[in-house]
Amino acid sequence: MSQLYEQDYSQWAETMADLLQSGKFTELDIENLVEEVRDLSKRERDRLLSSLRLIVHHLLKWDYQPKRRSRSWQGTIERERANIDLYLKDSPSLKRYLINESLAKIYPTARADGFKETGLDFPDTCPYGIDEVLHRVVSLGD
Repeated sequence: MSQLYEQDYSQWAETMADLLQSGKFTELDIENLVEEVRDLSKRERDRLLSSLRLIVHHLLKWDYQPKRRSRSWQGTIERERANIDLYLKDSPSLKRYLINESLAKIYPTARADGFKETGLDFPDTCPYGIDEVLHRVVSLGD
């Protein structure tokens, strides 16, 4: 089974599902199954952090380029907040990543993305708290 995992992941996954469904537990590739289940959690966390990063990236542009604000930036912020809401409905335990330490982790990438787009030098540390990232209202009237 280990070879199948290396050669054809999709077929391996289907085989594991079939074995689980039919109760053939002794035939399972336990080592790789454990790794894949752990990776599921990481992928969910990474999706959440990616949404946080996009929000911060767009808030930076919003705050440091007020004359260039657009519906697109506003839409991205709102879409990613909605995505976070969906992730939390599916996996409430992800709430533990909605902390300022997570912002510190994603901020360097959000800052670099903003710099690549604007050429602006943003603050070295994240100027936002988690509540502001998740709830601050952005409207073109600001």
